[in-house]
Amino acid sequence: MSFKPAKWPRKLRSQEWYGGNSRDTIYHRGWLKNQGHPHDLFDGRPVIGIMNTWSDLTPCNGHLRELAEKVKAGIWEAGGFPVEVPAFSASENTFRPTAMMYRNLAALSIEEQMRGQPIDGAVLLVGCDKTTPSLLMAAASTDIPSIVVTGGPMLNGYFRGERVGSGTHLWKFSEAVKAGEMTQDEFLEAEQSMSRSSGTCNTMGTASTMASMAEALGMALSGNAAIPAVDSRRRVMAQMSGRRIVQMVKDDLKPSDILTKQAFENAVRTNGAIGGSTNAVIHLLAIAGRVGVDFTLEDWDACGRDVATIVNLMPSGEYLMEEFFYAGGLPVVLKHLGEAGLLHKEALTVAGTPIWDDVKDAVNWNPDVIRPVEKALTAQGGIAVLKGNLAPKGAVIKPSAASEHLLTHRGRAVVFEDIDDYKVRINDEGLDIDETCVMVLKNCGPKGYPGMAEVGNMGLPPKVLRKGITDMVRISDARMSGTAYGTVILHTSPEAAAGGPLAVVRDGDMIELDVAARRLHLDIAEAELAARLEAWAPTHPVPPSGYEWLHQAHVEGADTGADLDFLKGCRGSAVGKDSH
Repeated sequence: MSFKPAKWPRKLRSQEWYGGNSRDTIYHRGWLKNQGHPHDLFDGRPVIGIMNTWSDLTPCNGHLRELAEKVKAGIWEAGGFPVEVPAFSASENTFRPTAMMYRNLAALSIEEQMRGQPIDGAVLLVGCDKTTPSLLMAAASTDIPSIVVTGGPMLNGYFRGERVGSGTHLWKFSEAVKAGEMTQDEFLEAEQSMSRSSGTCNTMGTASTMASMAEALGMALSGNAAIPAVDSRRRVMAQMSGRRIVQMVKDDLKPSDILTKQAFENAVRTNGAIGGSTNAVIHLLAIAGRVGVDFTLEDWDACGRDVATIVNLMPSGEYLMEEFFYAGGLPVVLKHLGEAGLLHKEALTVAGTPIWDDVKDAVNWNPDVIRPVEKALTAQGGIAVLKGNLAPKGAVIKPSAASEHLLTHRGRAVVFEDIDDYKVRINDEGLDIDETCVMVLKNCGPKGYPGMAEVGNMGLPPKVLRKGITDMVRISDARMSGTAYGTVILHTSPEAAAGGPLAVVRDGDMIELDVAARRLHLDIAEAELAARLEAWAPTHPVPPSGYEWLHQAHVEGADTGADLDFLKGCRGSAVGKDSH
C-alpha cells in the first residue's frame, strides 16, 4: 500500500491550546511552564503523549516508567515535545471480577484523554493482557498517529531443571497437586521460579500474543514483540519508537492508514503460526469495530484455517519467549508467511513502508524454536470457529493446545450452572463424571460473569486426574488464559446469560464436537431445544448501578468483540470548545 505523507510544516491540533497570544492560549501555556519548559517548546512542534499503563498493581507493566524515559529521549531527539500521561491500567493479575470487564472502560477513558488533551501523536506504552487492546481501541477511535511499545516478556523460569512457563505451569502444577503427583510444599517452591524478572508472561500467552498482533498489524516497529523486558534492546526499541512517532505526526500517518482489512488478515495468520491466544479473537474484533473495518469471526476461521503452527512455545510447545527472541522473533514468522503466500506484503506499518520491507531478510537462528512447515506443531493451527445449534453465533477452540484424540468427540454433559457451582462440586468424589464426559460451564460470558473471566479451562475432577487423565472436552461462554491449554471450547455465543442455547443444556445431554467439520452440536430434537429456550429465564445477578450496570446493559457478544455498543466506531480527534 502506498502512503503519501502530509505537507510539513503545518498547524497541529496542539496549537489550538498553545499557539498564539490570546488569553486562553496563555492560560494553557503558562500553566505547563510551571514544569520548567522554555517558551520555544510551544512553537508548533509535535506534542507526543506517552500513554503509560505503568502501575504497582500491574506487575507486567511495572518497568514501564523506565521505558517511558527512553521514549522521551527519542521524542526529544526527533524534535518533538514529550508529555507522559498516566493511563487506565487494567491489570490481569489483580482486577476482579476480571480485567476483561475493564478493557472497555480503559479504552473509553484513554480515548477521551487522547481527544481532550493537546497531543498530536501517541506512544502506547503497554504490556499486560488488556492494556494492549484497550489502548489500540482508543487509538483507533481517535485516529491520532500512534505507535505501540510493549514492555516485553520476562526471562525464562526454571524449577529443578525444568523450564517454567508463567501461567502454563501454574495450571500444570495445580493439577499435579490435585492428582497427588506434587506436594503443596513443592508447589510453593515452584512459585519462586514463575516470575523471575520484570515483564509479561514468558509463554505465548495473551500478552505476548497481543504484542505479536500489534507488530503483525503494523502498529509497532519490526521486532518489537519478543525482546525480553530486561534486555537493553528493549530500551533501544522504546527510544527508536519515540523518534518514529514524531515523523508519523509530521507525515500524518494514522491508525486508519495502517489498520486495514489486509492488516487484520495478516494478524490472524500470524496468530495461527505462533499458536497465539484465543483472546486475540475477541480483541482484534473489538479493534476492527473501532476503526470501522469489516472483520468478522468468519474471517478468523477462513484466514487461519490453513496456517501451520510453527512456533514451538508453551502452551502449545516446549520453549519460551526468550528463545523465540534469540531465534529471530516475529520477523522470521512474518517472512515465512510471506514466502508461503499467506502475507499481504504491501500492508503499511508505522515505519511508513510495506511490512515485507522489514522482514524479507530475517534469519531463523533456531529451527527447533521456529520450525519449518514439515515439522510444524500443528498442520492446521490458528483458531477454529465452531458453529451448530449449541453455538449459533460461534465458539472458538485452539487446536494447537488441544488433545488430538478429543478433536472429534461425543460425550455426556456434566453441567455447572456458574463458576460457584463448579467450585462447590468439582472435588466431590460422588460427582457422576468420567473422562468421556463433556464439562459444561454456564453464565461466564460478557454479561454473565460479569465481564467474561478466564475460567473456561476448568480444572478436571481429582478422581479423573488420579487415573492419569490430563484433558477432557470443556465448553463454556467464558475465556481462558492464553497460557492455558487443553481441549477447551470458549466464547460460546450467544452466551447463557443472554439466553443462548448453552443456557438450557442439562446433565446427561449428549454433545458432539467435530473440529475438522467446525461443528458443535447439542444432540436433542429441535422442538425440545425450542421448548427449553422458550421456558428459560435468566439467573445471573443484575447490578443496580455503577460501571458494572453500564457494562452489563451495553456489552455486546463475544462474537463481535465484547465491546460496549455505544463505543464502536471512530469518533475522531476534533478539538472541543475551550474550557474557559
